[in-house]
Amino acid sequence: MQACAQPEREAHGMISEAPAVLSSRPALSCLHVVTITPFFPTQHDRVSGCFVAEPLSYVGSHGVRNSVVAVNRFYERKLASLAEMPAQCVRYACLPGNAGLASAGAFLFRGLIARIRALHQRQRIDLIHAHSALPCGDAAELIGRTLKIPFVVTVHGLDAFSSSQVRGILGHWCKRRTTRVYKRAQSVLSISRKVQQKVQAGCPEAYTIVVYNGVDSQLFRPDSAKADSSTILCVGNLIPTKGQELLIRAFAEVRKAVPQAVLRFIGTGAQEPSLRRLATQLGTERAIAFEGRQDRESLARSMRDCAVFALPSSYEGLGCVYLEAMSSGKPVIGCTGQGIEEVVHHEENGFLIRPDDPHGLSHTLTRLLKNKSLREQVGVRARRTILSRFTLKHQAAVLVEAYREAVR
Repeated sequence: MQACAQPEREAHGMISEAPAVLSSRPALSCLHVVTITPFFPTQHDRVSGCFVAEPLSYVGSHGVRNSVVAVNRFYERKLASLAEMPAQCVRYACLPGNAGLASAGAFLFRGLIARIRALHQRQRIDLIHAHSALPCGDAAELIGRTLKIPFVVTVHGLDAFSSSQVRGILGHWCKRRTTRVYKRAQSVLSISRKVQQKVQAGCPEAYTIVVYNGVDSQLFRPDSAKADSSTILCVGNLIPTKGQELLIRAFAEVRKAVPQAVLRFIGTGAQEPSLRRLATQLGTERAIAFEGRQDRESLARSMRDCAVFALPSSYEGLGCVYLEAMSSGKPVIGCTGQGIEEVVHHEENGFLIRPDDPHGLSHTLTRLLKNKSLREQVGVRARRTILSRFTLKHQAAVLVEAYREAVR
């Protein structure tokens, strides 16, 4: 039996495969996992889905081979795999928008079953790992039932049953199909206890495990010599739930106490025009930069260069960017009631405010910008927190144990 060490590469347009495993049962030290995900870095977008891709090499060091299938809808841009993060890119038919979410898993199943069956015949698949219940978990359940392969599913956000993004009869159908996925999965992997509670509340029968996201602690590392004592950094999609409007309003107050303060936004989204208008109305447009998306290296530099990281999101399952800022030795500001509350302890390794409290946010920002010693002390404790529990190695170890439990 050949050693299993690295994620699989794409070959001749087919899903990549591992060398043959002679035993009819999976050896726990050498598993072949097929990952089906709508989130994965591609040539068009090298950043999207890094939280799925980056742990794979660490999982591989535990003797797990991964064949990755990156999926997207037929009317979206055709994806192309990256050589350094290989995946088979597959588009699937579906009804457009949220109206098609409930049925998308069935369409995805039809688009994948022949490929997965052929791969399974050449190289036994021990487990399917789906990211999000719809459509990938739904397709994984159908594939698993057809080919007798167990599956697990990861839930990445608080909308665990798609009940927020889809309403009415279609929303009810989404919840019903999602519940079926959770019941039939060997395990439901939640990125935080907050997400786990959402799953358990809607589907008590599900077997749930918390697998926190991890950070590349070498890429996201401190460099106090480069830290700008007046820069606030915010990273995230420019959408209402991320709290950028609250941050701009708080920043206007911060500038009265710290006139040299600067606010940088990294990310894109439909709310950018309205955020720019708000900054102009408040007279802070010259101190606020909208920088679009950045690659991982550039993002890591931005983390090192800032003084404070703030993302007052009101709907966050965990938030990898908080962990990356903490790993960079920065004090972070998040909101109470979110998944990050499980990592950040107020005034110890970060700060937590209410999601609707611009005064609390401006007070905390001003306090940090004026107190370098406080920033450094909190930043050191933040870095220690990441190194103790939240690196990619930690994530991979828990994930591999979940895999092994699923195939026993």
